[in-house]
Amino acid sequence: MPPKPTVHKLGDLQLQIMKVLWTNTEASVPEVHKALAEETELAYTTIATMLRKMEVKGLVKHRVEDRKFIYKPLVKEQEVSEKMSAHFVDRLFEGSLADMVSHLLSTHEVSREELVKIEKMVAARKKKL
Repeated sequence: MPPKPTVHKLGDLQLQIMKVLWTNTEASVPEVHKALAEETELAYTTIATMLRKMEVKGLVKHRVEDRKFIYKPLVKEQEVSEKMSAHFVDRLFEGSLADMVSHLLSTHEVSREELVKIEKMVAARKKKL
């Protein structure tokens, strides 16, 4: 039996930190803290601790520059997005994309522009089949 693919289960703070790293390619703890300061009121030490935990999980790695830890992502944004969304669909909708879309359309406000965009995506996907 082949090994299960790794699913990166990121919490809210981990995802926010990863977004900073993906945007900046790499960043120090003070840079990550500053980038998140507008969204959260977390202590500098909380960010530092979370980055260390993320390094243990294999999500980031660091190098030392002028006595500062500079963190770099080890996983790509696209990879995390794909695996987290697939995991979400599998767990909540038993793998049914149609059920997920139906749920989202019935529980969220959707503008006419968004519906047109969705219809175009579906039409483009149909052409590939």
